[in-house]
Amino acid sequence: MKIGFLEFVALILLALLCSLSAVFGIRFNIDREECLFHDVKYEGDTIHASFVVIRADPGWLSSHEGVDLVVKGPSGDRIQDYHDKISEKFKFMANQKGVHHFCFTNKSPYQEVVDFDVHESHFSYYDQHAKDEHFDPLLEQISKLEDALSDIKFEQHWLESQTERQ
Repeated sequence: MKIGFLEFVALILLALLCSLSAVFGIRFNIDREECLFHDVKYEGDTIHASFVVIRADPGWLSSHEGVDLVVKGPSGDRIQDYHDKISEKFKFMANQKGVHHFCFTNKSPYQEVVDFDVHESHFSYYDQHAKDEHFDPLLEQISKLEDALSDIKFEQHWLESQTERQ
């Protein structure tokens, strides 16, 4: 049985869509400090993250708006740092595989509700044994499309959280 080019492309697209890594999302209450963890499977993966403070209790005497976020790698090195933010989207390349820490700090005397999402992008075709060099550009474009689709879903969820906050 011979497989045509279009059937092969459809099979590759189906395999990629089935292997899309899920977006991890959580909504939590924060009094003072809350740390969340994400295990990065491969060095060099792109990590996309966002957070939105959904409900902020503005106190009459409170001068602090938003939360702080510190992102640390598996060895404890500081990767990202944000202060007094009510929302933020960012991405970074993981220099090491392993557990990454996302620690939120609330300096307000009031409890906040935070919506947090993280997604890991991994180009898995690099690990496969491709023998036909003509398919490399196609697989690269498919991987870029997969990443773009994840970015769109990520942006959509972030915008929904922003809308809910307003």
